[in-house]
Amino acid sequence: MSVQQIPVVVLAGFLGSGKTTLLNHLLRSARGTRIGVMVNDFGSIEIDAMTVAGQVGSTVSLGNGCLCCAVDASELDTYLETLTRPSARLDVIVIEASGLAEPQELVRMILASDNRRIMYGGLVEVVDAAEFDTTRARHPETDRHLAIADLVVVNKADRVPGAELRRVHSAVAELAGRAAVIDAAHGRVDPDLLFDRAAPPDDDSGARQLSFEDLDELYVAEDAHPHAAYETVSFTSDLPLHPRRLLDFLDARPEGLYRIKGFVDFGDADPANRYSLHAVGRFLRFQPEPWPRGERRLTQLVLIGSGTDGEALRKALDDCRVTGGQDAPEEHSMWGVLRYVPRPPEEDGEPDPLA
Repeated sequence: MSVQQIPVVVLAGFLGSGKTTLLNHLLRSARGTRIGVMVNDFGSIEIDAMTVAGQVGSTVSLGNGCLCCAVDASELDTYLETLTRPSARLDVIVIEASGLAEPQELVRMILASDNRRIMYGGLVEVVDAAEFDTTRARHPETDRHLAIADLVVVNKADRVPGAELRRVHSAVAELAGRAAVIDAAHGRVDPDLLFDRAAPPDDDSGARQLSFEDLDELYVAEDAHPHAAYETVSFTSDLPLHPRRLLDFLDARPEGLYRIKGFVDFGDADPANRYSLHAVGRFLRFQPEPWPRGERRLTQLVLIGSGTDGEALRKALDDCRVTGGQDAPEEHSMWGVLRYVPRPPEEDGEPDPLA
């Protein structure tokens, strides 16, 4: 029986970009979802930790210094062990990195963790639209950070004219490569883009998750404060998928396609197992598990991104289906998939998404 894994999302960006604002928005709007927070403050007074304190059940502050410098992988595991205990009942963990942190090292530490109850949930880089050029001049490493991000949020979009926002967005997209790039104001990113929200508990009072229409009424008009837009594409097939063709699709997934999740049926290539698929940005992982008894064998995937062509994605996945005997997967066709199946901690050689 596979262990239920908790996604760990790294939230990064230089000082003043709006990381804490975005985090607080997630905490306010993800009702029904338990979010564990690790705040990596830089300085002796933990202002960021005090900002989020009391809004979530489990908040861990790592204190002085930069996480990637002050804490090695084994120490990070200690904090993750606390947050992933079943008694905490967390659905997602967000690490808000110091504005001076090195995000690549944070990601490597998560991928190197021995904690089998976590999985990498992506690197979200927050950019200040109004100060983008100044930030790049002051911090030349900005370009490198954007190049390894899985999702880039161009925040404070309401503070610049439309033409300037389009210029900054285009510059960020060019630096970010295949990462999804979305514009936002006040850190208002829909949590569904970052993680799966738990169903809210039943409440006879009729309490419910606020929609973005509700938020528009609570804040200001939508045209004055845009929120991040994204598209969701669902794909279901009662025919198995060809392992090699699916990997070709995943290798060539288009810019803006941020998350892919669901289950894959590889048919005769592995009749005993279905494979859960988790892809975020450049990161990819498969996890085999026995087919639940009596459950119909289907491939069911959800693809989430910004600026993607839904029909083209469905057509590409349709082309991965095995349609007849002559189309059957060849011997060893699963080898490529197995490269992305987690190995026991003592084994080395797992593909490095940051390479």
